Amino acid sequence: MSQLASNITKRLYSLDVFRGLTMFLLIAEAAGFHHNFVELTEGTAFFGLAEQLEHHPWNGLRFWDLIQPFFMFIVGVAMPFSLRKRLASGQRSDVNKHIFRRCLLLFTFGVLLHCVYSHALVWELWNVLVQLAFTILIAYAIMQLPSKIQIGISVGLLLLTELLYRTYNPAAPYAQDHNSFGAYIDMIVMGQVNDGYWVFVNFIPTAAHTIWGVVCGKLLLSNLPATEKLKPFLIWGSVILVLGFTLDFLNITPIIKRIATSSFTLASGGFAILTLAFFYWVIDVKGNAPKWLKIFSVVGTNSIFIYLFAETVGAQWFRGFGMIWSEGLLGPLGLSEQVIAVLNALLVLFIFWYITYFLDKHKVYFKV
Repeated sequence: MSQLASNITKRLYSLDVFRGLTMFLLIAEAAGFHHNFVELTEGTAFFGLAEQLEHHPWNGLRFWDLIQPFFMFIVGVAMPFSLRKRLASGQRSDVNKHIFRRCLLLFTFGVLLHCVYSHALVWELWNVLVQLAFTILIAYAIMQLPSKIQIGISVGLLLLTELLYRTYNPAAPYAQDHNSFGAYIDMIVMGQVNDGYWVFVNFIPTAAHTIWGVVCGKLLLSNLPATEKLKPFLIWGSVILVLGFTLDFLNITPIIKRIATSSFTLASGGFAILTLAFFYWVIDVKGNAPKWLKIFSVVGTNSIFIYLFAETVGAQWFRGFGMIWSEGLLGPLGLSEQVIAVLNALLVLFIFWYITYFLDKHKVYFKV
């Protein structure tokens, strides 16, 4: 019974830090740091580093392309932890209702965010929250199955993606145009295509990220020694990482984040698993977690709330309001507009972070 109670209440600080760091980077973008840093460093030796904070235009992989996969993977890892607690105190039917309600809210928030972006009522389904609503449903529907079957289903989703794209346009399934299976579905569902070539059906292959997260979460909850938990992370994370890049290198399937090709899903999923393994080993196994990591962990305690806040009120009001003070105080010092813009973004980012710190300190958590 004591072991059962321990497993039910178990919480991984490494997962909190991983989630918090991912959310910290997301709200940094909403604060305007990424865009302004790229502009500031253009033509300098730091421009290559700054480019890593933007999505790759098509075939290739940059650091920023990993953030959404990390987010979806982390949600999967957390699912066995949160659902075990809920099942310990409630019925399966109650958990089902919670999952459906959560996915409906995420879908709604995602649609409404596009209305905020466009300053108009629009029907657009490209937001990460919309994608997440579908990947959670898929992962939850199969999470009671053995891990091998879950992995098999995830591989099936990647093969299905390959089949759909290659069947729709055999001559050029992954060309940078709107003649793809993803664009075809977008026209049916939304009556439009995305100028940046993002597609709604990305949730099919990226559901693998959430499924793999669930499998990893179950393993972390098991009673195996820590070293036995790390081995499959290191092995399979490395295998799918190499496989993803191999498919791209051999010109079989290019790594393209915007349409979530199978090679991209494999490569980014490998990075996600290896990153989790690194945090788990350093923080939970070695116990060498420095106190400053709480800077990131507090951001993850209200992850959906701060993401929505930063993308709406934060991006559309705080950034402009902050520039009044930033330009007024720093302009007379002779600083360039680009430097002031970066410093203003850091100020807004600090405000976002402090909101999460304040909420965590007072144990106020907004759950979806």
